[in-house]
Amino acid sequence: MLVQVKYNQLQKYVKLDEVGGQYDFLQFNDKEFSDLSPASEMSDSRWTKTSPLFGDDTSSMLLQKWDVFFKLNVIKEAKRLTSTPELRRLVQSAESPPGSDLNEATTYDQEMASLLLLIHPPSPGVPKSPKISASDAVERLVIFHKSCCSLEEHLRNHEGQQPYLLAVGRQKSKIDNFYIAMDKHLIPCQANRSLGAFDELFKVHFVFNLSYDAPLVNFYTFLQTKVYNIDVEKMKAY
Repeated sequence: MLVQVKYNQLQKYVKLDEVGGQYDFLQFNDKEFSDLSPASEMSDSRWTKTSPLFGDDTSSMLLQKWDVFFKLNVIKEAKRLTSTPELRRLVQSAESPPGSDLNEATTYDQEMASLLLLIHPPSPGVPKSPKISASDAVERLVIFHKSCCSLEEHLRNHEGQQPYLLAVGRQKSKIDNFYIAMDKHLIPCQANRSLGAFDELFKVHFVFNLSYDAPLVNFYTFLQTKVYNIDVEKMKAY
């Protein structure tokens, strides 16, 4: 796939290698971004290389702050909303410690459930996104795929070009691998936890210079402005 890579005022088009329907993102990042960034700006983090918006502090915001600050507040706000079976299921999972007696086949783990609660609460000060149901919005963000089923078949049958997470495992509560699915190709995530996979999904929008999926604008804008502290004006400059 040919992608446009931007760094400050520099840009170029590069070919992303594909092996077995999956893009080797790490190889692409190390090979292509090394000549876009001065040596003084390079770091061990692949994300500080891919975008000037993600310095060492900004890049780790979600992983450092979600559990200690954001998760409890998101759960608190979700409990104030009109209750639905799906909302109750997510709240229960988000509040349950690992190993709790939940329906593991149909319920995501604590991290994933707490993040998906952001699909439900309205986000003040954020432009309205197209109205779709919360369950449909979740399906545009993350799709569970049983590990015994074909990944290629999923890609053939799934429409849409915006990136989303493909969570592969035996059941929703026990995900073995995460992929970022985009334009009918897969990018393996480095992370094996839900939180880390969402961190990579968010940042891939900046790597490939992609706009947010319209029904998920509120979700991504909350992460951008409240968690990563990247304001709208900074985005315009980028």
